[in-house]
Amino acid sequence: MTTLNDAKAIVLAAAGRLFGDKDPSAVDRWVAPGYVQHSALIADGPEALRQLVADLPREFRYEGARVIADGDLVALHGIYHGFGPQPLVAFDIFRVENGRLAEHWDGLAPVAPATVSGRSQTDGPAEVTAPGTTEASRALVGEFAEKVLVGADYTVLTDYISTDTYNQHNPEAGDGLDGFGAAAAGWAEQGKNLVYKKIHKVIAEGEFVLVLSEGEFGVPVAYYDLFRVENGKIVEHWDVIAPIPAELPHGNGLF
Repeated sequence: MTTLNDAKAIVLAAAGRLFGDKDPSAVDRWVAPGYVQHSALIADGPEALRQLVADLPREFRYEGARVIADGDLVALHGIYHGFGPQPLVAFDIFRVENGRLAEHWDGLAPVAPATVSGRSQTDGPAEVTAPGTTEASRALVGEFAEKVLVGADYTVLTDYISTDTYNQHNPEAGDGLDGFGAAAAGWAEQGKNLVYKKIHKVIAEGEFVLVLSEGEFGVPVAYYDLFRVENGKIVEHWDVIAPIPAELPHGNGLF
């Protein structure tokens, strides 16, 4: 069975060869023959990934921010430069099987020129410092996701989110619960209510928990929400809200 550290090392080595060295031949070593793709940008299978890597422009580079691993799943948070006309903040999730990348999900959004909080979309604590808290963090954030995000019961918000510290990296929301509330009200005025319909994945390592959800934000979207937990409460949040296209280049779905 692949250990947590093994999975993380495999994904970092594979990503380094594929997207750092931009080496298409790395597909042969690091990607499973039955590679399952969920990205909206690329077709299924290893050959589509090989072609993507081969076509990467000279100026392409990946700026990693943090990595969390949970069993056979590894999540990367960072910024792609040169992949399009502007940098893209991204969450990538890989499933590792028999030492290779076997499955991939992602959510990408343009990097904002400025944020309400003054923080960037990827800065802040990056290293897992409390590995023994993984299951407590998973339970807290998982319950929050079901009750507050999907259940829309905001009366229990302070049971999960700290009233003292809530550092926000969403570009349109300020710090604290008041900052989030003001942003949510502004979104509602634009016809973009935060609607979470289904939680698809909860990936936890130490104080970090990534939640992949399906919902609506004016249009159908995939929500990637990364939370940091401290002293039993959520104290920090990063996210990507990615619209779900009408058609995908494969039949695997986005989730």
